[in-house]
Amino acid sequence: MSEAVEKVSAVLDRMGAPRTLAPGLVSELGPRSAAALDADPWLLLRLPGVTREQADFCARKHLGEGTRPDDPRRLAALVRHTLHTAAGRGHTAVEEKRLATMVRELGVADPMAAMEAAVTAEQAALFESTDESDDDFDFAEGGVPDLPDPERFYALHDLGHSEQRLGAELARLIGANDPVMDSLTAAETVEAAAERGGFDLSEQTREALVTMALRPVTVVRHGPGDHAEVARSLHALAAIATESEVGIAVAAPTAQTAAAVNADLARVVEATATEGTNADTDAGQADANADTDTGETDPDANAKGPLRVVSLAALLDRAPVEAGIVVLCASMSVGTSRMAELVSACAEGAHLVLLADPDEAPSATPGRVVVDVAASRTAHVAALADESAPGPLGVLATSVAAGEWTEVTAPDREVVRVPAASAEEAAHRVTQLLTDSIPRALGIAVEDVQVVTARADGPAGARALNAACKERLNPGAGAHGGFDPGDRVLLTAAGPGYGPGDSGYLREFADGAVVELADGTRVKVHDPSALRHGWAVTVAAAHGGRWPAVVTVFPPQVPVSRPQVYTALTRAVRHVSVVDATDGALESGVRENLAPERTTRLVQVLREG
Repeated sequence: MSEAVEKVSAVLDRMGAPRTLAPGLVSELGPRSAAALDADPWLLLRLPGVTREQADFCARKHLGEGTRPDDPRRLAALVRHTLHTAAGRGHTAVEEKRLATMVRELGVADPMAAMEAAVTAEQAALFESTDESDDDFDFAEGGVPDLPDPERFYALHDLGHSEQRLGAELARLIGANDPVMDSLTAAETVEAAAERGGFDLSEQTREALVTMALRPVTVVRHGPGDHAEVARSLHALAAIATESEVGIAVAAPTAQTAAAVNADLARVVEATATEGTNADTDAGQADANADTDTGETDPDANAKGPLRVVSLAALLDRAPVEAGIVVLCASMSVGTSRMAELVSACAEGAHLVLLADPDEAPSATPGRVVVDVAASRTAHVAALADESAPGPLGVLATSVAAGEWTEVTAPDREVVRVPAASAEEAAHRVTQLLTDSIPRALGIAVEDVQVVTARADGPAGARALNAACKERLNPGAGAHGGFDPGDRVLLTAAGPGYGPGDSGYLREFADGAVVELADGTRVKVHDPSALRHGWAVTVAAAHGGRWPAVVTVFPPQVPVSRPQVYTALTRAVRHVSVVDATDGALESGVRENLAPERTTRLVQVLREG
């Protein structure tokens, strides 16, 4: 047990709280957590599962029976707890009147005093913005226009300032507004890249690539079957970066998705070689390979050799990013705080390209960055279009995006629907598909199959499915905090070389857990709370990842929504098995339920400059 955990445990003993809370508090509060908790016992509310009543009990025991319900520390903690709950639902901020109502429902007599206490204690941040005055006001009629009342929003201190920082950094890039190259040269460069690579690009995609060269920040939309067109576009964009000598860096939210996009890029090159390229192209590629080590993962490298995508964590580890074109794939899955890190790392004058499938669910973390950037009208929006016929996975996903579940024809079993009468039967089907049916029938290794479930708890939730998978695939005593070498794991926090949503295999314990990620890199995870078993993950945790095959399960009585189903389906590259125990709720959820609205401030921040 670490010294910090031991000190926190001693404080917990004095307030009558279980010692099992100590590691979580140290992770949440940092190295001086014992002193902080000793001074403010309501910090217990930082931990999930701790109720207001439990925190009040511990505070009275620790501070004495004279503890008052209007203690500023208690009020600040309740406001932060309310904002934290809202952030868990994706909101980056809460409007003042709404927050006052929510805090009053906790029994606080003076919500405004509570919010002031939270701001003073830096457990919350207050932001104001003023709408523009009425453009139709007629000064000739006399008088002056009334100044509108400012809108007031409260946010978690770090989250609110991250959103403010994101807006400011995006405005910095947008304000530069220098093209990488002019439109005619960009169009000619794209044309030459397509000819050299032996591939075709749709006219819409060509226009999008020119926009990326001209505009400092571009949201580029694509659909579920457009992975090949995305790869071709990246090759063409790399040619623009090379020709203009600005360099390019391409990142994906996770190492898993980076590996998938690199495979897409390789298929474009392989298709060119198969179709037969001319000797000049072959010689040019050979020269490029000689110039650049194909194993190099330097995210700042110019596109002189084979283009390589890296994880967002790897890119941020090299900050600042000096490339003149920075591309983020699968950007719908990246929330406000992580996006603020990326944009802040971009060099002056860099062009930022956010590749996004707009039908996906919003990020698992607070915010809706891509949607807000597009809605602000301060950046440009373009779209890719693959004119080839989509496969069964693309057809099904497109149908779901339109609000209908369609049974598709899948001659190579790209899509299989597996009905189940109960959660227990669904769990049995999942383990059967993962460990036997898919490897045997489709030749896809167990390591390349990801289980994605619509809930964390219950017999068919992520926890239960992981327990079943561990028993079948890597049985062990869990001697290292419930884990054994060989376990498949999910990372839930950021650290050197990894980020939330990364997955891999636990290889050893050596001053921390050594995890091998999908791209073969090994990272060391020192915080045990950042590890979860990863054979099965929730849809939110899977967002930002792509796997050759996915088994997605929808247990009974789970709230099903269109973006959730769409996101689960589109995690798969080759095959998806849909285990459905919803008794019809899958179809109705796709038809009727959209993602809940999120309250964010990014549009206002961008428009205010």
